[in-house]
Amino acid sequence: MKKQLSKKSIISKSWLGFLIIILLVTGIFFRFVNIDKEIYWPDEVYSSLRISGYMQSEMNEQLSNGRLLSIEDLQKYQYPNHEKNTIDTIKGIILEDSQILPLYILLTRFWVEWFGNSVAVTRSFSAFISLLTFPCLYWLCQELFKSSLIGWIAIALVAVSPIHVVYAQEARSYSLWIVAILISSLALLRAMRLKTKVSWCIYTATLVLGFYTHIFFTFVALAQGIYVVAIERFRFSKTLISYLLSSFAGFMTFVPWLWIIITYPQPEAVIWANPKQTLFASAARWAGIFSRTFFDLGISPNDPGKLKIALIPFILIILAIISYSIYVLCRRTSKEVWLFVLTLIGSVGLPLLIVDFVFQKRYATSRYTLPSVLGIQLAVSYLFTTKITSIYTKIWQKKFWSLVAVIVIMGGFISCTVHSQAQMWWNKLPERHQEYPKIANIISQGNKPLLISDLNEESIIISIQMFGHLVDPKVRFQIVEPNKLPEITNGFTDIFLFKPSDFLKAGIEKIYNSKLQQINDLLWKITKST
Repeated sequence: MKKQLSKKSIISKSWLGFLIIILLVTGIFFRFVNIDKEIYWPDEVYSSLRISGYMQSEMNEQLSNGRLLSIEDLQKYQYPNHEKNTIDTIKGIILEDSQILPLYILLTRFWVEWFGNSVAVTRSFSAFISLLTFPCLYWLCQELFKSSLIGWIAIALVAVSPIHVVYAQEARSYSLWIVAILISSLALLRAMRLKTKVSWCIYTATLVLGFYTHIFFTFVALAQGIYVVAIERFRFSKTLISYLLSSFAGFMTFVPWLWIIITYPQPEAVIWANPKQTLFASAARWAGIFSRTFFDLGISPNDPGKLKIALIPFILIILAIISYSIYVLCRRTSKEVWLFVLTLIGSVGLPLLIVDFVFQKRYATSRYTLPSVLGIQLAVSYLFTTKITSIYTKIWQKKFWSLVAVIVIMGGFISCTVHSQAQMWWNKLPERHQEYPKIANIISQGNKPLLISDLNEESIIISIQMFGHLVDPKVRFQIVEPNKLPEITNGFTDIFLFKPSDFLKAGIEKIYNSKLQQINDLLWKITKST
């Protein structure tokens, strides 16, 4: 009887291992497939601008003088070239984007210089870095839970986690931030266990990596400090002293950039979070953020209400699983384990929660709550592993939790499949940019098309740069300063106006004896008067 049970256990473990390998390969595939299909939205345009080494002020001045522009003229400010070097890249970040930490931008610049100029190459660095999530996550589970099986289950969940795939295909620092969080967490636990100088030095190095990857890593570092102090019971033990020395050394390396942030503040970078929202809107927003960890069909604010209502049962089930996993973790694991996971979840999540619900802001976004997502995935991985493999779990319970785990993984697989075919996703702000691919298609259909705009908004040139990644190379552009009219040369068969001011529209109609045909809220076409 025991031999039969042992044989069944071996078979089930082999099948589980095979399934996890399949999920891992699938997750890698989803991170690279159609990586250049989605619209290159403003945040990514800014990343590329920083990579190029040019400043936004330079780009605005040189592109808005009314001359005809080609795709190559626009892409000069999107990719590295011989005119600007690494020093210029750092200078641009300091003066115009100090809240954007430089490590990701510099690494991506080297990546693009090595592999070539394209959206796919720029985004592929994030996808490549995201692959480091798997070994780091496995090693962290080994250190935290002393279980390789929990590590493999965590890898399976993260492999097809839609939120990880979304940010693995974005030219921003979030994939690198995830890796920095995992490495730092692993290094801390290892240093606390080994208590050697080398292990604490390694932890210091991971702090430097995190500090120069994302500004919110400071919250993660603070949460790690709370964890160490709590585990050491507020006593100045050797471990606490070693931690304080390592943290101080790591933080001191960040002080120069902290001084830069204070000296060159960029308050306009978070204007988007200023509008107030109701408590109900905040609750719905947070529910959506956490549910995207396991299930995401790309629903955005401008989608029909019926579609959002249909997702409520799925969201409630996911939230119930998350809540129960945290409960089980706290009941069945030691303080060293559950406190670590809770501090990781609360590191960024708790401050943002307070800001959202107390001050009625909307700082909480999926990209900022990634540390909380990682903590949740650790808790759920522990739940599934213990419920499925524990000898104290009844057979029907094992079957039930196996079914739940399969459903969760299938939800992630379906989400990633839908995402892989989409040109627009919620993280690209479709409520603002939904029409851009359609406009690009309309313009590109012309024989010799020209797109004209004026600087009636600060974001106009960024929008034109977005079109530079969408339209056919034959399209030409012309951008004029406010209250000025363009000199339209002959030879263009189709002339369009994008977000024109009233002055530009009236001037075009009067001076060029033309009429304007409105195609949509953003685009007009010049037609001859009859």
